[in-house]
Amino acid sequence: MNGKVTNVVFAGLGGQGVLKASDILAEVAFAAGQDIKKSEVHGMSQRGGSVSSDVRYGGRVASPMVPEGEADYLVVLDETQVPVNESRLKQGGCLITPSTIDASKLQNPKSLNVALLGALSTRLEFPRELWIDVVKHSLPEKLHEMNIAAFELGASSMK
Repeated sequence: MNGKVTNVVFAGLGGQGVLKASDILAEVAFAAGQDIKKSEVHGMSQRGGSVSSDVRYGGRVASPMVPEGEADYLVVLDETQVPVNESRLKQGGCLITPSTIDASKLQNPKSLNVALLGALSTRLEFPRELWIDVVKHSLPEKLHEMNIAAFELGASSMK
């Protein structure tokens, strides 16, 4: 891993697991020895409104906020949030949306956030085992099997 800062923006609606997804990425990056900064915008999240979370990691990260137009990756959990957030993605950046995966194959629609993390994981340099360990550490044991399956579904959708 190099010292370059990687910028990831997660966006969606309240209750979709935007913050949990960003927490998992932040923990993966930290466990891999990266400097990590994270910020969140909740808005009207408790009423289903817009939520976003920025994760920046690399050799040395100065600010937790991804500058406008500099996100390497934009992970959107609700298609309505694409137009709201696409200006945050840099030219040539990677947009990951729910249409990336076949959501009908999810055991539970609430695991969409972990499925999209699986898709993102194929573009990042962290080992699969680290992702799985952090997913397990971040969620109750009764949800492990369902979320590991969702992660694998997302990862296989990007191949």
